[in-house]
Amino acid sequence: MRRLFWLSVGAGAGVYVSHRVKRRVVRFTRSWSPDGVAARAVAGGQGAGERLRHFVSDVRTEMHAREEELREAVRTDQAPPDAAPSRVLRARYTIINDIDDDKDGH
Repeated sequence: MRRLFWLSVGAGAGVYVSHRVKRRVVRFTRSWSPDGVAARAVAGGQGAGERLRHFVSDVRTEMHAREEELREAVRTDQAPPDAAPSRVLRARYTIINDIDDDKDGH
């Protein structure tokens, strides 16, 4: 009686495992068929377009905020208020005279 029980358990487990493996193989072959690859490409393209629109929107928002910070810093630099500014940008220029004379080391 024991042998019959374990034979039944083994046969049932074998049927279950072979069924699960078959389902995975079928799913894998469908996903890599030309239709499956095309469907994934279309779905990925649609998602990429939406993500790109969000990215561009975020970049524009941050760009405008940074431009306003820079404009405020330039305004503060041109006409400083009574209190010390929190952030001031100053341009630094270097003027080099007679660059051609320095090339040969004389």
